[in-house]
Amino acid sequence: MTESESHRILVVDDEPDITALVAYHLGRDALRTAREERPALVVLDLMLPGVSGYDVLAELRRREETKDLGVILLTARKDEPDRIKGLSLGADDYLPKPFSPHELVLRVGAVLRRLAAPAVAAGGLVTAGPIVLDRSAHRVTVDAAEIELTATEFKLLRTLIEREGRVQSRAQLLETVWQAHPDIQTRTVDMHVQRLRQKLGKAGDCIETVRGAGYRFRRPPPELRSHKRS
Repeated sequence: MTESESHRILVVDDEPDITALVAYHLGRDALRTAREERPALVVLDLMLPGVSGYDVLAELRRREETKDLGVILLTARKDEPDRIKGLSLGADDYLPKPFSPHELVLRVGAVLRRLAAPAVAAGGLVTAGPIVLDRSAHRVTVDAAEIELTATEFKLLRTLIEREGRVQSRAQLLETVWQAHPDIQTRTVDMHVQRLRQKLGKAGDCIETVRGAGYRFRRPPPELRSHKRS
């Protein structure tokens, strides 16, 4: 994999077979150099001996020197709330065990490309119903109250708002927001949309599910918005 040859990737897993498998497919030098310098991305198992992967993720996001690292979670947990918790703590993606090494390579590459992408130069406020999105400051408010979003959630919301009224398939969102291959079979988009709706509260209703097609942003009619304020 090209990306692994120029990026350090830290693998945190309590299963030697998993660690060896990831190291083989992402580049053997990645693990050795990660011990000496800060990695570009962390592949983190949620089930670690003596400590929760959630705690490790929260600590990575809390510290200034690691808050911008890419993080992909490896999890054997099947429950949706567990995966949502990881995404809400700032994970960039998750991969359920057992996983395909090829899919892991694709996902790592997608996260690394997204992290390397230059910041959007176009600034200004975008108002969509009760939502105000500041592209320069990466801030979102709903009815003047600031909402804390992860970088991925912000990009997802910005993409949907900028393409207002147009249905965005999961494949389109994977390519635009995650820079991932559209053929990857994943529920990452659905999980992020669900978490984004929760954070937006009632304004989350603006993100419509179009059955069998994807998602679409539609702001509420003016008369409905004015009625809610009264």
